[in-house]
Amino acid sequence: MEYTKTSSYNKLKQKNQQTSSKKWAVVSIASIPLVMTLGNSMLIPVLPTFEKKLKISAFQSSMLITLYSIVAIILIPIAGYLSDRIGRKKVIIPSLVIAALGGLLSGWAAWKMENPYYVILVGRTLQGIGAAGAAPIVLPLVGDMFRDEKEVSSSLGAIETSNTFGKVLSPILGAFLAGILWFLPFLAFPVFCLISILLMLFLVKSPTLGEKPLPFHEFIKAVKKLLKEKGRWIYAIFFVGCVLMFILFGVLFFLSSMLEEKYQIKGIKKGLILAIPLGALCISSFFTGKVIKKNKLLMKWMIFIGVAFLALSTFSIIFSHNIWVLLCIFVVSGIGIGIALPCLDALLTEGVEKEERGTITSIYSSMRFIGVALGPPIFAILMDKAQHSLFIGAAILCLLGGIVVLFSIKPKKEA
Repeated sequence: MEYTKTSSYNKLKQKNQQTSSKKWAVVSIASIPLVMTLGNSMLIPVLPTFEKKLKISAFQSSMLITLYSIVAIILIPIAGYLSDRIGRKKVIIPSLVIAALGGLLSGWAAWKMENPYYVILVGRTLQGIGAAGAAPIVLPLVGDMFRDEKEVSSSLGAIETSNTFGKVLSPILGAFLAGILWFLPFLAFPVFCLISILLMLFLVKSPTLGEKPLPFHEFIKAVKKLLKEKGRWIYAIFFVGCVLMFILFGVLFFLSSMLEEKYQIKGIKKGLILAIPLGALCISSFFTGKVIKKNKLLMKWMIFIGVAFLALSTFSIIFSHNIWVLLCIFVVSGIGIGIALPCLDALLTEGVEKEERGTITSIYSSMRFIGVALGPPIFAILMDKAQHSLFIGAAILCLLGGIVVLFSIKPKKEA
């Protein structure tokens, strides 16, 4: 009897330790999208400062953001393939090191060189390489770590919340650091990377790769077969993810420009206002991850509801230019995006087998980066010349995304 009680106690203790270990592992993994988001979005509110200090044009300053995204778009699928072949941590940790070195190079050039712009671009390229091999590998890593779909969905909700929290924090932190020293955002980034590296090294246990990876030509055949069988809903997720990021970053650019040009709101105050809709996105992502559990049909309808919210709010922008009305509209937009993103992540991660998961989720991340890269320049070109047409077009794009969700994502049959 005593032995039975001791055995039960030991099993309970072991289970609690495993649960605690998994929670810390999720926290550690969630630090990666947070850090990578800070590395890019932290610069957005301080680009005008860079223009003055570096004596560059607005186009040249935008290249500090665009180059980072372009490099990531190209390299993300390669990083995903490598992570399927050699393991997730073996790709993530070196990538974080490369990203940190890029931040150091950019910061050093801004600090020590007389004409540092092109060296800063080299540093930003390194950061983009690091971003390609770090943040996108998070999704398949979570899928590898948990067998229970409920745990996968909840963890992916936490990951998406962390990503979004980085967007909330970025404009505030970037403005604050640049207020101390204009190039400090570059030098702060390696510190954030170091924290993620230490967390990954000591708190995340690498899942086993399982069977020996397929040769490259067989792997390509397997991916083609997967896309032939499940491509309809996978392509739908790619498309909707791209649309959501396009609208998010385009609208943020619009709001940022309007606050500075029309209302003369700058610095930390501007960062705080930008953080309001992003905060709504962050909170809705967190609760959505908790609610969806492993219910794929619910995920589909949550995506549709989120896209519908975004379409309605985007269309509403044309009816008012009052700052407070617009902020309310942007909050609704944030909620819509926050509802949809964790569901997209969970459907894709849970619907693809481990062998191809890294590659497929990396392509998805590339599609999201395409949205990030296209949003600001397209909104910049059209918001002064054809603002009403821009937002009507954005709303139609969202409606198209909703239609794609309804007719292409069929969890009962395909996921």
